[in-house]
Amino acid sequence: MNKQHVIALDQGTTSTRAIVFDAAGNVCGVAQREFPQHYPADGWVEHDVEDIWRDTQAVLREAVARAGLRGQDIAAIGITNQRETTVVWERASGQPIHRAIVWQDRRTADLCKSLRDAGATDLVQRKTGLLIDSYFSATKIAWLLDHVPGARARAERGELCFGTIDCFLLWRLSGGTAFATDATNASRSMLFDITRQDWDDELCALFRVPRAMLPAVRDCSGEFGATQPDLLGAAIPITGIAGDQQAAAFGQACFAPGMMKSTYGTGCFALVNIGDKPVLSQHRLLTTMAYRLNGKPTYALEGSIFVAGAGVKWLRDKLGIVKDAAETAALAASVPDGHGVYVVPAFVGLGAPYWDANARGAILGLTLDSSAAHIARAMLEAVAYQTRDLVSAMAADGAATPTALRVDGGMVANDWLCQFLADMLGVAVERPRVIETTALGAAYLAGLATGVYAGLDAVAYAWQCERRFEPRMGAEQRQQLYGGWQAAVKRVLSGQG
Repeated sequence: MNKQHVIALDQGTTSTRAIVFDAAGNVCGVAQREFPQHYPADGWVEHDVEDIWRDTQAVLREAVARAGLRGQDIAAIGITNQRETTVVWERASGQPIHRAIVWQDRRTADLCKSLRDAGATDLVQRKTGLLIDSYFSATKIAWLLDHVPGARARAERGELCFGTIDCFLLWRLSGGTAFATDATNASRSMLFDITRQDWDDELCALFRVPRAMLPAVRDCSGEFGATQPDLLGAAIPITGIAGDQQAAAFGQACFAPGMMKSTYGTGCFALVNIGDKPVLSQHRLLTTMAYRLNGKPTYALEGSIFVAGAGVKWLRDKLGIVKDAAETAALAASVPDGHGVYVVPAFVGLGAPYWDANARGAILGLTLDSSAAHIARAMLEAVAYQTRDLVSAMAADGAATPTALRVDGGMVANDWLCQFLADMLGVAVERPRVIETTALGAAYLAGLATGVYAGLDAVAYAWQCERRFEPRMGAEQRQQLYGGWQAAVKRVLSGQG
């Protein structure tokens, strides 16, 4: 009998999950474990990858058991991961030389500034599609080599390996026989030329990273290796890898240029498919890999919003306006309009397209008639306004205006927010039946390589819309509200006053 189940291993910033999917994309078994965060200094964030490895083994076993299956019933494993988080380990033993430096970590901000001041911005953007920032992996690798005794010499001798979390887990799952990553994760390192689809010697020299440390870069769907048989009772092929936001876009079947997905969690990440030619952003977005199949790259423009669900959490935990995030929908609907109130949730600065780390949050337009409902509504509206900022920047960079926005993440359970998104963008918002799109994307990539899914057309056909929100707002009202948002943002940008 053909094997019809795939495991998605979803290794995130705060937890590790395994989800078993069947050939129809249905969830059959889930297991999840949270792990500790380490903050050794201000702006530093680390993970102990032994914690992640322990949890990975546990959730894989638990998810298979909860699905009522055995290892020999599983066709393949797909991995999706927190991007940019950096691990360096010993090639001989597989032991890490230091805790992982997490994507949120800012310890290399000064190094990045010195590289920008030295004029490296154009070189890095032209080759990688990225802006020089400590968010990405390259300066994290350099920091480890400079601060762990003997590490740089060992790396130059080929004794050390660098990988993002996907690469490290592949190494461990395969018993050290597979040292590889996929093109999406490689494209977030600042060391990978997205046009040539290879590591770049000039970038390695700029960031002082020995090329001998770097893994092989493969398509997102294909043979990466196999698990050791003792993990699940059978050797299971590992046949799909993609970074979390790219996996979400794949799970949303964003396969044609102009198709766009936006994920609303703590923050928001929006990706739009731009086809087989990279377009360098002139509006401070990132150009990145969407996926690579059969050696053919597909590119995306990406924009990030720092505060989405985190703003609702602030309303709950700090202001006490709501006791549960779900209450914001009813509160927003309880008033006929926003009453001129705007929230600019720049608690940690503003992301794309502003990139103002010194901006701070504000509530503007308050009068004696303003209520908690107006503030809650304005917080939700801010998510939509920021999404329009990203869509406008993408359009200015030449991306086709999406015919619909496919959404996922915890916030999209809020019908009021989804409707306002549609109204503010002037395009339909589509919420999928399966909202675990990141894990589903990893499962699709693994299943494509093993015949569980027949091809992209089959994946696109399997995608189902749970609800479609059509825009109802007139163009004049839309522009008036958005103009008020733009004026509010100007008030909080550093130096604007």
